[in-house]
Order: sequence, then C-alpha cells, then structure tokens
Amino acid sequence: MNWKHWIPLLGLSLAGCGGASKAPLELVDAVDLARYQGTWYEIAKLPNRFQDQCVAGTRAEYTLLDDGRVEVINRCRLASGATEEVRGRARRPDPDRPAALEVRFAPAWLSWLPMVWGDYQVMALDRGYRWALVGEPSRKFLWILSRTRGLPRARIDELLAEARRQGFPVDRIDFTPQDDE
Repeated sequence: MNWKHWIPLLGLSLAGCGGASKAPLELVDAVDLARYQGTWYEIAKLPNRFQDQCVAGTRAEYTLLDDGRVEVINRCRLASGATEEVRGRARRPDPDRPAALEVRFAPAWLSWLPMVWGDYQVMALDRGYRWALVGEPSRKFLWILSRTRGLPRARIDELLAEARRQGFPVDRIDFTPQDDE
C-alpha cells in the first residue's frame, strides 16, 4: 500500500477537530457486525482525495475477527484497468454506540495514535442489511453502500434526502460505476 492513500485518513480523523462544532450524526440503533460482514458495493460517495484514483468497481469487504474488530479490504478499479486494494481494521470504540465505528488504514504499529482512526458511522441500514448510508461527523465523507452493484433510484433518493437532512452537501455526490468484473 502506498502511504499517499492512508495519509488523508488522518484528515478524516481530525476533520471534527477545531472550528465550528457540528451536531452529532443521527445513527441507527444497532449494527450487528456478524450480519454487516461481507461485500458491499459503493453506489455513491462524496468525492474525497483518498479515492481520487478510483474510476469504477469500488467495493469493501468486511470480515468479523475473533477479537471483535473487523478486517476491512477496499478495492477499486484504476483508469489503467488495474485493481487497487487497501487493507485496514475497524473497531467499535464505544459499546454504547454500536453504529459508530472507527477505521484505520495506517500500518498496525501506528494504531496507538488516535489520529490514524477515522469515524465510520452508520446513519441508515436496511433491516435485511441490503444497503447502508455511512458518514462521519464533519459531513465531509459520505457513502451509499449496497450488497448489489446497484440500487433503485427511489432508494438512492431516500438515502440522499436523509444525508441532506443531516447536513451533508449531497449536491456534490458522485455515483460509482459498477460493472461485472
């Protein structure tokens, strides 16, 4: 993994520090990590520097580990046609907030630094774990995820309306091309 791909996550972790404080995100009541694990396709996102190189096929695979943490593998297709992969870990820092996770893509030996952990907060989740809306408190990062390569436009619009209600600039949303690789 190239350093340039995880350094922006420091900014994600620090995004809420300093400046005007934003209200906490409204999250789902619970996330069952055993049900959440598996492959999720990125349907849409707010543009961010650490995904600039991705042109299509962005997906994440989550695997629940014995220690309660989650292995995260993010993949995307580059303009060259090659696939890029980055590995990380997610953890639930507060058992009283089961929909608020932290994720890091920095090397494990840096995991003791609080700034390498970025917020990953589940704002909406289908009862069948078929789609999710994930954001972070600064409102700079937002993802619509699905178990399939697409979602009906009506569902996307509902999720964007929820994100807008919670203060995200959804007019900047980018849709992610998904194809049969």
